[in-house]
This record gives sequence, structure tokens and C-alpha cells, in this order.
Amino acid sequence: MYRIEVGPGDIAASRFGIAPLLETMNALGLAAGRVPADPLRPWVERARPRYLTIAADPAVRTLVFLRRRFGYMADFVSPPPARPNLTVAEQLATVRATPLGQARGEIARNLVGLPEPDAAVRDVLDAPDMVARLATGLETAWRALLEPDWPVVRSILERDIVHRAGRLAAYGWAEALDGLSRQVRWRDGVIEVNVAGGGDATRRLGGAGLMFVPVVFSELGLAVERDWPYTLMYRARGVAALYESREPREEDALARLIGRTRADLLRLLAEPATTTWLSARLRMSLGGVGDHLAVLRASGLVLRERSGRSVLYRRTAVGDVLADASRAT
Repeated sequence: MYRIEVGPGDIAASRFGIAPLLETMNALGLAAGRVPADPLRPWVERARPRYLTIAADPAVRTLVFLRRRFGYMADFVSPPPARPNLTVAEQLATVRATPLGQARGEIARNLVGLPEPDAAVRDVLDAPDMVARLATGLETAWRALLEPDWPVVRSILERDIVHRAGRLAAYGWAEALDGLSRQVRWRDGVIEVNVAGGGDATRRLGGAGLMFVPVVFSELGLAVERDWPYTLMYRARGVAALYESREPREEDALARLIGRTRADLLRLLAEPATTTWLSARLRMSLGGVGDHLAVLRASGLVLRERSGRSVLYRRTAVGDVLADASRAT
């Protein structure tokens, strides 16, 4: 078990981030069968044909080989995010800037306990342009596996950040960690993290804060490497939105009253949400969702409010009554 000691300044210094390349590596491991798929089996079944189109690429094969469920994996192929709105292009630039010596050291550590790589994988790992080749492999995997679903994935992650950051700022560590994972708990100024296959050590944030990284394609993870910010990765809330179908359904009374899309929006706003999240859930354009929200707002059914850098919509009391009444019928 890892114990992370926090001080009085660590809440203010803590931050949240989205890591596209971490999600790419995790999605690649799932699609290739390197890690168990549950509860993401519906997504894996949908993404598997896309994976098969890139599976023979030597750099992709190398990344799959390096992906392991437990134990150390090379940090440079999935660097921690510097800020919440980091793009995959910016993360790929960080990967490509990795010094070859650092990359080879991390790869050597990654290979401990793994079988001997085949000739194609060894050729990539021994190449003088190994860093560039792996970065290209990451970009290939991103475009095939994650880019088609990224609007939904990003909306899930952003909504989780709004929720978790609000709890941290308003109520402190105990509330922010509550419900994050059964393997994480707060006890007397210490965050205890029981990571499967992890070590047993104590670390101190020392005023640097903790980086929270919600993820969709993996479970709990903790990075306490010397050269990276201490990073806690945890599964975001609402992952089912990635593979829930939007099958047509019979129109109910609320849909007949205000329209199906507005009825769906009102039901989705059981918790405050951004237009990005709503757009991804409904598979609609941001402009289309915004137009419907404007009507609901003018009708007194939703409110618009700012939370940090995000703009959230939430139901009014009247909106609650309509949505609850429609569920009861």
C-alpha cells in the first residue's frame, strides 16, 4: 500500500488533467486482449475490427507488447497531463522530445518480467529512432481506436473533473476521495492507495499537490516516479455513456409536450452538465444542443451557471418536477 502524506497547501496545489495518450495505451491494451475487458467489453467488441487494421504495424505491436496489467510501464509513452485541456498533438510532441537515453532506461525497466520480444518488436526497440517510431505508433493507435470516440470520452472525463474538483475545493480531501475507488481512502492526513501489483511506500506531496487524472479505459493507478508529478489515475464516473445505444424509443408524455430531444436533455440534467457532455451523450452538434438548452432555459426549466472554467446547466425545481413526473408514468 502507498501512503501519500498531504499538507495544508496541497489542496490548492492539486489539479486535474486529461491524458489522451494514457487513454490510447489503455485502449490499445484492451483491444489487443492484454488486459481484461470488463466492464468495457461492449466497447472492445466494437473497436476490435479497428484494432485489427493496425495490429501488424511494428510500432503498434511494440506498444502492445509493453502494455502490461501490473508492474512498471515506460512513462515517456504516456506522459502525465500538464493541464485539463491538453491535446493529443501536444502530448505526442512531449513523447517525441524524450531523450533516447531516458527512453532506453524506461524500456529496460518495462521489459523486466516480460518474455523475450519477437524480432519485429526487438527491431523497433533497438532502432536509433525508437522514440520517433513509438510516437508514430501511438498516433496510429489514437487515430484508429480513440479518435472516433474521443468526443464522448472527453465529455465523460470533463464531467468527472467538474464533479471531483468541486468536491475537493468545497469539502476537502475526504469528500473528493469518497467514491473514487474502494482501494483509496483518507485517514488522518494521509491518502492510502492500495494498487494491485504496487509497492509499499510512503510519499509526501510537500506542497506540490496531487495530479488527479480520470480515465475511461483502465482501473486505478498511481504514478510516484521521481521525475513526474505524483499522479492518481482513477476510473471516471459515467463510463457506460461510451457504449450506451441511442436506439429510438416510444415517445412518452414529456417528449410529446416539449419534444424528444428536449425531454432527453432534461432527463440527462439530473446532475449539472456541460454542453460538451450533453452533445456527446446525444450524438448531436454543440450548436444543436445549445439551441435546445436556450429554449429550456427561456421556459424556466434549466439554469446556466459557471463553475471554474466550465459552464454548467442544471434543472430548476420546475424541471425536476417534469422529469420526475415523466419517470413515474
